[in-house]
Amino acid sequence: MENLRPNGQRAKNAITLIWIVLALEIISLISGYLQYDLLQTVANGGKISMATATANDTREQMIGTIYIIVYVISAVTFIQWFRRAYFNLHQKVKNLAYTEGWAAGSWFVPIVNLYRPYQIMKELYQETKELLNKKGINVNTNLTTSSLGWWWTLWILNNIIGQFVFRYSIKAKSIDELTTSTIASMIGNIIGILLALITVKVIKDYSNVEPMLFEIKDEEETTTAQQQA
Repeated sequence: MENLRPNGQRAKNAITLIWIVLALEIISLISGYLQYDLLQTVANGGKISMATATANDTREQMIGTIYIIVYVISAVTFIQWFRRAYFNLHQKVKNLAYTEGWAAGSWFVPIVNLYRPYQIMKELYQETKELLNKKGINVNTNLTTSSLGWWWTLWILNNIIGQFVFRYSIKAKSIDELTTSTIASMIGNIIGILLALITVKVIKDYSNVEPMLFEIKDEEETTTAQQQA
């Protein structure tokens, strides 16, 4: 088997980008509320200037563009960490359910991406904890899968609402349609904030335990050491 590869920096990179995404979710939520307030003014018979409307559209477009760029970078850093974590576990546990490549590829395959990343993450947690316990290594961190269900539920909801907002906002023309799109986007922001927080927890919980894998010697290494002694 190959040697384990350091994954701490990848975890830090992923967490940093997720914090930035969270900040943008909050900014987007505030911007969305300001847009909602403008739409309500118009819906109630009030008037807004062209300059105000243009400023609102420009602000929303800028935030949206920055968000997409940062989100993509965040996704890349997360998958890099995720794949490395599964690679390392493969070096210590035989016959895992999936190949290391699936830790990255499963996110991009339609239908499969609805469940396989969750299965792999759950396996990371369970197999790592079981291995460490078997080797008598004390796991101080509460490495349980209880938070993974919430993490994946929020991920699915976030994607569903994101798809709705994208498709609906393209054809939204009337005040009512724009209001519906804005409210949906704000709900998406709230879910995105919760998702960011729990994703950071998921990464931190595993990252606190993963270095312990370096302390475990493979059976082959142990046998060789005994023979040399």
